[in-house]
Amino acid sequence: MKILIDMDGVIANFEKSVLDTYQSLHPTKPFIPLDERTTFYVKEQYPSELQSLVESIYLTPGFYQSLPIINGAVEALSEMTQRGHNLFICTAPLPQYEHCVLEKYQWVDQYLGAEWVKKIIVTNDKTLVRGDILIDDKPNITGLETPTWEHILFNQPYNKHITSKKRLNWDNWKSILDI
Repeated sequence: MKILIDMDGVIANFEKSVLDTYQSLHPTKPFIPLDERTTFYVKEQYPSELQSLVESIYLTPGFYQSLPIINGAVEALSEMTQRGHNLFICTAPLPQYEHCVLEKYQWVDQYLGAEWVKKIIVTNDKTLVRGDILIDDKPNITGLETPTWEHILFNQPYNKHITSKKRLNWDNWKSILDI
């Protein structure tokens, strides 16, 4: 089976890093706790006067390279690989990609190893990538093509309202993927 796995919000903890950095840089400003997040794009949930502060965090050099790994991700990816599945990281860059793309590669090398760097697909349109399954935290993925993959939603607070798709986390992945 060919399994495509998103990076941010699935194996790299983008949300935690944004919130931790925001609270560290702006301790007196209001913030949205992780369990109260309701929009996929983090800055959209903040008032307009705070959105630039949030955005500046993930546009800062070093942000992507320093993302913490989501618990259980390395073990799950390793076990899927050992079971003979073909895994690829399928990730979208920011429109302001200057630091994002290089740092995603550096992050993968640091946490998953050099062999995984060869398995990175960076694209703004994941529907163009062929696979059996896409594990992604984004509720709706659209593009130019009808996907060949089944979208399995990685559990995050901002997508909990979606009930029309299979949902997965690194504790229940075997039962959801029937592996």
